[in-house]
Amino acid sequence: MLKIAFHPIYKHPLPEGHRFPMEKYDLLPQQLRHEGTCSQANFFEPKRPNDKYILTVHEPDYYYDLVNITLDPRAARKIGFPLSEVLVEREIIIADGTIKASEYALQYGIAMNIAGGTHHAYTNRGEAFCLLNDQAIGARYLQSNGLAKKILIVDLDVHQGNGTAEIFENDNSVFTFSMHGKSNYPFKKEQSDLDIALENNTDDATYLSILRDTLPKLIEAEQPDFIYYLCGVDVISTDKLGKLGMSVEGCKERDCFVLEQCQTRNIPVMCSMGGGYSPDIRTIVDAHANTFRLAQTLYF
Repeated sequence: MLKIAFHPIYKHPLPEGHRFPMEKYDLLPQQLRHEGTCSQANFFEPKRPNDKYILTVHEPDYYYDLVNITLDPRAARKIGFPLSEVLVEREIIIADGTIKASEYALQYGIAMNIAGGTHHAYTNRGEAFCLLNDQAIGARYLQSNGLAKKILIVDLDVHQGNGTAEIFENDNSVFTFSMHGKSNYPFKKEQSDLDIALENNTDDATYLSILRDTLPKLIEAEQPDFIYYLCGVDVISTDKLGKLGMSVEGCKERDCFVLEQCQTRNIPVMCSMGGGYSPDIRTIVDAHANTFRLAQTLYF
């Protein structure tokens, strides 16, 4: 059964006019249930995990400054959300969603988190709507519990996974692959194990050709026993914070290819949704929903 992490706290209240489309976290599970892709049985509610799992990735001073709302105001501004106890609790619960979904992926081959993909969170700071790096925390959880040894992070959000690259820069047991917009945020990129920077307006055919040429070779070379997939839908042409030229259908083909690569090799995959900022919320929800539809079709 496809297991999906979701908690009502995912939809967090923001100031009027804020550019982050928080309502997608409410609408996406509604859409999946409405159309019959998922039932209530597919969803599980994460809780607050033991701090020790978060501290395998994040420095204690930073983490406890978040928890106690004592973060330096300049550092807090870089996060892009008004800092509050509920916001921090949300991020902690998202991390648990990814931890538990990782365990479900080992059981069923695939599992998802409605939220997550917080790849701009570094060991000692957050930025760009990311406080805690959920997939990094999940990777460390699997390794520390002897559930995986070699992990591949496939980050296809339109923005480079700079925080993830920094967290694992000296760790050969986690391979970081980021394929992102060349001239987009972050303007100072970190160095992933493999970075592919795409020109503005890259279309479906070009994008998919590069991915199809790269990912199978990468999996063969690295031989991971677990894959994290960050499947942001901010690659599509209508996205306000992306600069690529992909269609919703091209984004779906991207997801299909990645999931097929995992499935045919029997490598468990955990998917965090990442970004999506198109002006029409229906476009965002539909593009995200495609990933869940494909998971059901390919695996179940």
